[in-house]
Amino acid sequence: MPGVAPLSPLAARVLGCLIEKELATPDIYPLTLNALVNACNQKSNREPVMEVSAREVEVAIDELRQQRLAVVFAGADARVPKYRQKIDEVYHPLDTEARAVLGELLVRGPQTAAGLRANAERLHAMPAAAEFEDLLAELAGRASGALMRKLPRQPGQKEARWVQLLTGEPALEAGGGAEPVTVTMTLPPEVERRLAALEAEVGQLRAELTELRKSLGE
Repeated sequence: MPGVAPLSPLAARVLGCLIEKELATPDIYPLTLNALVNACNQKSNREPVMEVSAREVEVAIDELRQQRLAVVFAGADARVPKYRQKIDEVYHPLDTEARAVLGELLVRGPQTAAGLRANAERLHAMPAAAEFEDLLAELAGRASGALMRKLPRQPGQKEARWVQLLTGEPALEAGGGAEPVTVTMTLPPEVERRLAALEAEVGQLRAELTELRKSLGE
């Protein structure tokens, strides 16, 4: 979308949680920081499952506020700051059905059309299957900028999946799979020192064993 920078994964999770809780539990919305941290770390209806701190969520909120996607709510009866999403104002027009669909993609990642429709139903009533496909196509073909895209069907998948584009281009592209991931393990300094000491000790024992074999004529 022109003028809107891609969101970080955590900012996308925060935005998705704000959308979800506004629709699913309006009685506790807007959300306090503590409620938002709990929503981000929720084990159900989340992909991937995260474990983030309050400080990390605050940074994500600041990112959303800079993009005008979230605001601090300070009502007369609010004892602590609360946060609400403003996605409709940035990606206007966006009805409730579309907001629910985007919210589900933001908290659960890529999904098939059938799975997305079923999951979004918990937030708001969805149209019939044919009309739902039209809704997805509309969000993918907006003249002001696509908000989601249908990924090519990957090997081992029966159906293609839809992905949101608020975090930028998806990792999977047509004709290809996911890029290989290299994981680098860094050990704590104390563990590194212990390993070095063990390696030196093993080396010394090997040398002594060699000398012993020589003395025995082996």
